[in-house]
Amino acid sequence: MEKVAIVILNWNGAAMLRQYLPGVLQHSRDEATIYVADNGSTDDSVALLREQFPEVRLILLERNWGFAEGYNRALAQVDADYYLLLNSDIEVTDGWLTPLLAFMDARPEVAACQPKLRSIADRECFEYAGAAGGFLDRYGYPFCRGRIFDVVEHDEGQYDAPSAVLWATGAALLVRARIYKEVGGLDGRFFAHQEEIDLCWRLRLRGHEVWCVPASTVYHVGGGTLPKGNPMKTFLNFRNSLTMLYKCLPDDELSHVMRWRWFLDYLAAWQTLLMNRNLGDFKAIYRARRAFRRWRHDFDADRQKIQSESTTADIPERRRFSLLWQYYVRGRHNFSELP
Repeated sequence: MEKVAIVILNWNGAAMLRQYLPGVLQHSRDEATIYVADNGSTDDSVALLREQFPEVRLILLERNWGFAEGYNRALAQVDADYYLLLNSDIEVTDGWLTPLLAFMDARPEVAACQPKLRSIADRECFEYAGAAGGFLDRYGYPFCRGRIFDVVEHDEGQYDAPSAVLWATGAALLVRARIYKEVGGLDGRFFAHQEEIDLCWRLRLRGHEVWCVPASTVYHVGGGTLPKGNPMKTFLNFRNSLTMLYKCLPDDELSHVMRWRWFLDYLAAWQTLLMNRNLGDFKAIYRARRAFRRWRHDFDADRQKIQSESTTADIPERRRFSLLWQYYVRGRHNFSELP
C-alpha cells in the first residue's frame, strides 16, 4: 500500500496538464504516487499522458462521471493511506506536501485538510475556491478565511495559523482513505459543486476534524471546467446546496432553514434578473429549486443514516449568523470582521 496517492481528475484538460503536471511531478514525486484519472476526455489528454508523462499512473474512466462520481470511481482503484484530490489547474510549490502530511500524521483526529490557496491571476490574493479554509453560515452559504462572496482578500499573513474549518477545498484536499470510504466518499449524484462541503460536513458530524494548514501554499487557476457566470454552475450550486442542507441539518433546524432558503433563493433569482439583467442565472435558480423538489426524497435514506450516525450537533465552524445580513447590511466583507 502506498502512503500518499495524488489523484488528478481530468476532463479535456490537456492544456492544464501540460502546464501544471510537470510541477506536481517535480515537487511531489518523492512523497507520493501520482495518478491522473481521465473522465472520458475527447481531447488529446490520454495521448499526452502516455507520451510525455509515462511515470504518471493512468486511470481510464469510460465517460465523464463528473467531479464527484469520477473521483469515487478513480479512488476505488487506488490503494493508499491518504488520498490527495488535486485539480489539474493547481500550481504546487516546493515542499508543499510535507506540512500537510506532518500535520495529519501528528493528529489522528483530523480526517482531512487543505493547503492555503492563492490565485494564479493575482498571486498576492487568496483564491476563491478555498482560500484559507471554509465555513458555512446558518443558511448554508459558504465562505472562507480570505473570501466572502466575491470579495477576495490579499494574503498578508492574516490567516497563516492552522485552523479548524468546516470544509476543505476539493481543489487540493488531503483525506484519510479509510475514513473517506467509511462515509461513502463524495456524493456522486451532485456531479459537481458543493460535493466537498457535503463530504466535510458529514466528516464533522461523525466527530472527525477538518483543518487548513497554511504552511503549505498552492496556486489555483479556478473555473476551468465551468467558469463563473455559467448558468449550469449556478444550477448545480443551488441544487446541491439545498440537497446538502436536507441531508445534514439536524431535525430541529431543518424546517426553519429550508423555509428561509425558499425565500432567499427566489430573492436571489429576481435580484439577478432585475439588477444584473442575467436571464440565464434567473432560470438556473428556478430550475435548481424544481430539481431539488423532484429528487429530495431520493435522499431520505441518506438523511436518516447521517442523522443516526451523528455524534455532535454543535459544530462551531458552522456559524449561527446570516452571512447575507453580515455582508449586505452590516458591511462586513472580510472574514476577520465577522462575529
